[in-house]
Amino acid sequence: MYTGTAIFDLLLPGDSRSLKAKRSYVRPLVAYLRKFEVSVAEVGALDLHGRAEIGVAVVAAEAGHVREVLDSCERAVAGRPEVELLSVRRRLHGDDDE
Repeated sequence: MYTGTAIFDLLLPGDSRSLKAKRSYVRPLVAYLRKFEVSVAEVGALDLHGRAEIGVAVVAAEAGHVREVLDSCERAVAGRPEVELLSVRRRLHGDDDE
């Protein structure tokens, strides 16, 4: 069994000066990522209006499948014109890990 995580650090548009405006960008993105059958949530920068950190987690029998799903999620986030993907932190854990 393998688990993989990715945290996407996002810069939101200048008009996201309130938490309500921030939510209008984060919610659709989270909903879209759920189509990849992953667990996803806003995990950081919760009080910053112009930034967001979205975390994604996936579990699969093969490491290659975990990588494919995380790659697809990363492409989906990077392809969103309303946000700028600043960085991605990824981790892969397998049965061999302690």
